[in-house]
Amino acid sequence: MDLPTLILDFDSTIVAAEGLDEIAKLALADDPEHNAKVLAIEGITRDGMEGRIGIDVSLQRRLSQLTITRAHVAEVVKQLKKKIAPSFRRHKAAIRKNAANIYVVSSGFREYVVPVCAELGIAADHVIANEFHWSKDGVVVGYNRDCALAKPHGKPAAVRALKLKGTVIAVGDGATDCEIRDDGAASEFVAYCENIERENVVARADRVVKSVDEVLWIYDFPGAPSYPKSRMVALLLENIHADAAEHLREEGYRVETVSDALPEAELTRALRGVSLLGIRSKTRVTASALAAADRLLSIGCFCIGTEQVDLAAASARGVSVFNAPYSNTRSVVELAIGEIVMLFRRAVESDRVLHAGGWRKSAAGCREMRGKTLGIVGYGHIGSQLSVLAEAMGMQVIYHDIAEVLPLGNARKAKSLADLLAKSDAVSMHVDGRRENTHLIGERELKKMREGSVLINLSRGHIVDLDALARSVRSGHIGGAAVDVFPVEPNSNKDAFDTPLRGIPNVILTAHIGGSTAEAQQGIGMFVARRLIEHVNAGSTAGSVNLPEIALPPTPRAHRFLHLHRNQPGVLAAINGILARRKINILGQSLRTDDATGYVVTDVNKTYDDAVIEELRAVAGTIRFRVLY
Repeated sequence: MDLPTLILDFDSTIVAAEGLDEIAKLALADDPEHNAKVLAIEGITRDGMEGRIGIDVSLQRRLSQLTITRAHVAEVVKQLKKKIAPSFRRHKAAIRKNAANIYVVSSGFREYVVPVCAELGIAADHVIANEFHWSKDGVVVGYNRDCALAKPHGKPAAVRALKLKGTVIAVGDGATDCEIRDDGAASEFVAYCENIERENVVARADRVVKSVDEVLWIYDFPGAPSYPKSRMVALLLENIHADAAEHLREEGYRVETVSDALPEAELTRALRGVSLLGIRSKTRVTASALAAADRLLSIGCFCIGTEQVDLAAASARGVSVFNAPYSNTRSVVELAIGEIVMLFRRAVESDRVLHAGGWRKSAAGCREMRGKTLGIVGYGHIGSQLSVLAEAMGMQVIYHDIAEVLPLGNARKAKSLADLLAKSDAVSMHVDGRRENTHLIGERELKKMREGSVLINLSRGHIVDLDALARSVRSGHIGGAAVDVFPVEPNSNKDAFDTPLRGIPNVILTAHIGGSTAEAQQGIGMFVARRLIEHVNAGSTAGSVNLPEIALPPTPRAHRFLHLHRNQPGVLAAINGILARRKINILGQSLRTDDATGYVVTDVNKTYDDAVIEELRAVAGTIRFRVLY
């Protein structure tokens, strides 16, 4: 099937600006009425784009107010190259690949349109635009008024003059672009709304798009994505950092944000049509919710833990899950250090007395950190960094971990959990949320702790038996506690909260804020957003907690097939057998498996047909098959 020819507008389509308006800002830079004159010129531009005046009137009115030099044009070229629309930048390779079928027809001027289009691989002879007339000293003295594009209905005339064969598609943001179809020079008009959306233009369009990848996809151009990002929805819950949303928007996704967690029934409804889901720790993604997610490709847990997601169900549906295992480490460690100090000094107790109008100045029960022993349960990224900071403040550190880990500094491994509890003045919990860790610290363990010692839990809510802890603090055996995580937590700040620890002296309660610093949330937002983007862009599963990890760089001039399957014999042989029978050469291939699943990424250098895709989808054991590009 022959490819259509695309007729692209330039201003506010290829670039997120109007070229002549940008020149006006430069030419009028030293004019005392700069702002008023620039606004007037921009108004004339709008009138022309929306069809209220003809292009001849628009050009005459604007140029009559400007003295343009070659220096202005050279500078505007630099500026416009920086303002190439985001989707055009992302898909530069595909545009270059299809440049023979792309023409740029613009009411702007060749002097700045041609060099900017060259950045996208569009040759000068495929750019049709107006031209300036220059004086000997490099000042614009007019323009070619005989050019079709300087006259009303000039774009249709310019396109007809190209004598193109086959289907012609006009793509742009203005009324003059719509005229190409209306005057019979194109079969369709596509309203391009990545940079600006004009209501009267959209109303006349055959199609409306938000990015160039949509155009490439709709008309099946080589190198087009398997599905345009501008049609993919990313749903971010629980006040995920705004940088994550912005990064996803820059990649072309439609981003929807919700400040709170969603209950299962609401989440199930919300997931229909969603491609990417971002959550923190409160949202529970169950098998039932996943079953309703008809387009879901990936889940980003913008936190450390992933136990809130049914990972087995996600794997069974080919949905990758990513988290941020390191980004909030420092934030949690600093809170733990601060709480140890506050508990040893009984500062919160004093604070409450003074807020109530009393006065309490006493050293009774107050201690320094220096010389005391800190017991760390769970010596991973957070526990080990806590170890370093605590030691720097003069504490002796012992730790307990079921894995063999290398101690940092002078930290020593305890013989057992019981040994750690018996020797520690402060115990800080940093274990994961597996079920086996439920009530890891209960009545029996609390009794083994030193008289007057303190307990900090910044890990998971079910790790500590809070009823037992409350009894132990009230009895005086445990000298204080700091708890940031709870077995049941409210879904939003509007909901009520209760715990048996409320009202007990020398107990610090915080609302799951261990990683809630601006630095941590920004870092987590960018880290997880990048993992989601890399998964969609390249099929990367590096950092996935539920799928075999593969990270292959993009291969130029190739098509990429992503095949996720149950881990069973013969799948790779079946895939390669299909490609061999179709005489499709493999440029690169990688297979990884875990106990349940296998993942094959294959790059091929030959155009394929739909029959190949159907065969690959039908391979026994297939969970999900996706054509990346």
